[in-house]
Amino acid sequence: MPTPPPFRRRRLGRKLARMRAGARMTLDEAARALYRTKSTLHRLERGETILDVHLAKSMMDLYDQYDPDLVDQALRAREPGWWTTFGIENQGYIDVETEACTVRDLSPLIIPGLLQTTGYMRAMFEAHRLKRTKRWLENDIRVRQIRQERLTGRDDPLRLHAIIEEAALRKVVGGREVMHEQLAHLLDMAERPNVTIQLVSAEQGVVDGMATAFTLLGFPGPDEPEVLYIEYLTGALHIEEERELREARLTFDFVASQALSPEGSVALIERVLAE
Repeated sequence: MPTPPPFRRRRLGRKLARMRAGARMTLDEAARALYRTKSTLHRLERGETILDVHLAKSMMDLYDQYDPDLVDQALRAREPGWWTTFGIENQGYIDVETEACTVRDLSPLIIPGLLQTTGYMRAMFEAHRLKRTKRWLENDIRVRQIRQERLTGRDDPLRLHAIIEEAALRKVVGGREVMHEQLAHLLDMAERPNVTIQLVSAEQGVVDGMATAFTLLGFPGPDEPEVLYIEYLTGALHIEEERELREARLTFDFVASQALSPEGSVALIERVLAE
């Protein structure tokens, strides 16, 4: 499955579609008035092509809707992602997380990337069957570290709610010293007001919804739908349909209701660390 268009372009395209709908114009009508083809306008609204700044101003005039952020959004949508500096190709997740304000992560088998220590992520990358060069490995690690900085930033930090199975704490990744550091790091992160960590204990048994890892990402804009992100062997799904988003929310909330409380989860991490 091909990687979807960059998130900034998709978000800008949705805004253009809302503006056109607010003006009660069809794609055909708007395209003729803007001296563009219907397919060109359709691709712009899907985020598949870059919006020209002059066209953005023409759209505001045509739709009789002044949006002070539209030109700025059009310019930002043209910029390459920060991760490209490290030679990392966007696989459809980093750009979405970069724009998100909340992340709800359901991870049955491994510690979520935003909570991994350097030793843990290094062991995970090195275990991959596709062996990385040293530079590739170090760039992957640095990109993940930069992503994690949003959890500890002073200005509007990213809010994370992670649900993890107890088995992920007991799986020895990178050796006992690495796991000791990783568990201690989880305890530190659990103290942050913007981070919630819940564990599904082994004693809980089977909990419906824990069979598949997924991430729900939310955004600050009131008109911005959440994105459901699910990785699989050869790619990933980016889902924005409300019916499927609702099912994902219900699943996440159900698992959270069955998991240990944040306080109980901290106590379990402390027990595993002591062992």
